[in-house]
Formats: sequence, C-alpha cells, structure tokens
Amino acid sequence: MSILTEPRFTAFLPDAPDIPTWTRALNDAMDRFEVSTPRRAAAFLAQIAHESDEFHRVVENLSYTAKRLMQVWPKRFTSLAKAAQYERQPEKLANYVYANRLGNGDEASGDGWRFRGRGLLQITGRGNYRATAQALTLPLENNPELLEQPDVAALSAAQFWKSRGLNELADDRNRDNDDEDFVTISVIINGGRTGLESRKAYWARAKAVLL
Repeated sequence: MSILTEPRFTAFLPDAPDIPTWTRALNDAMDRFEVSTPRRAAAFLAQIAHESDEFHRVVENLSYTAKRLMQVWPKRFTSLAKAAQYERQPEKLANYVYANRLGNGDEASGDGWRFRGRGLLQITGRGNYRATAQALTLPLENNPELLEQPDVAALSAAQFWKSRGLNELADDRNRDNDDEDFVTISVIINGGRTGLESRKAYWARAKAVLL
C-alpha cells in the first residue's frame, strides 16, 4: 500500500494543483528510490513542498527587482545600477549568474537559461542535468523541459534525495536528534538555511498526516 494517498496529500496541501497526478508521480518516485517509510516520506514531502511552492512551481522564477537581485546575489550585483541592467530579465539574468559554473558554458552559450532550475528540487546547471539524466536514464541534457513534467520532476527529486543519503537522515534512529537531522537535510538541499522555518512547518504538517 502506498504511503501517500490522495486524501493524505489533500490534507497535507489542500491548495496543491492536480493532486491525483502528483500523488501517482510521487508514489512511483518514492517507491523507486526507497522513500519507503512514513518518516522518510514526511521529511521528503516537506522539503519539496517548500522548494516547489506547494507544487505550483517546477521552473525557477528569475524575474527579480534590482533591489532583490542585490540581496540574492550580493557578490554579483554590488550596485543598484548594475542590478538594474538585469531587472525583470530572466533569460539575461540566468545566463549571467550561472555562466562558467555548474557545468555550464560562458554567458554567450545560453546554458544558464537552458539549464536553469527545474523539477521539485530545482536541478540547476548542465552538470547536474547530466548527472540526473544518467541516474534516471532520461535525455535531460538534450531535453531539459522534461524536468517540468510531474513524473520526471518527482523522480529527479527522489533520486537526489536518495543519492545524498537523506533517507537515512530522515529515519528515527536511536541516539540522534531528529530536529538536527532535518536541519542537515535542509542544508544539503538548499546549501544553507534559507526557508528553514517554512520547511519545519511543512514537516510538522506532513508528520501529522502520515505518522
């Protein structure tokens, strides 16, 4: 029996879109990548709910005001004048901020935009697309838009989750601190503690539904 049912998904995120499709996609992905207990599922669902804005967003939003650009990328935008050149220009911004990193080519290559964040955990950069493509045996490098499809978005998230040892961190093990483990999971996914309180709130909701 699947851990996640449509009534449980609805109880967890009543405003999520297309709950039947996402329930099926998530169950398939969780089965494949051993997100196989209620505790693992609760932590997993909490993280992807936060990252995807409750499943409303599977493509990175790069439309920022100049002021916000300076907050998100302070080292790249050190003046309002510089930031204004990229304000509300998602493609130009992606090609600039993601150039020559994450396996991408230079700014002119267009890799930054082509391999911008997609999926429930925002796979970003040509190198990460390639690694995910190899793990899932899907042509994501040639067809990056596949990550916008529910099945692939869910699989990419679950594959990332398992590959980073997050199933084990989510387990209720003796002599460990579950709250600290959840913070560690958040840092592994985000690279920092951005949105930690939101993630914790989703975790509490998921546990109330699943445990």
